[in-house]
Amino acid sequence: MADLENSYEDNLKGKFYVDDQCIDCDLCRETAPDNFTRHEDGGYSYLFKQPASDQETELCNEAMEGCPVEAIGDDGEE
Repeated sequence: MADLENSYEDNLKGKFYVDDQCIDCDLCRETAPDNFTRHEDGGYSYLFKQPASDQETELCNEAMEGCPVEAIGDDGEE
């Protein structure tokens, strides 16, 4: 389960975030490319844009549910 205290500083503040358990598998970036991107030097994903529509929220939820190491959380600040 993702932990807000261990989330990457790169994440845009808000409900969703990625924490330091990320293994850079690319699932979230493929599932919700409008919201997740890769930190090239660090080799991890982070949320660069909080969802702005129901569809984006649905895709972020799908990415969170599919994350193999549960590195995506949705308990950040709304």
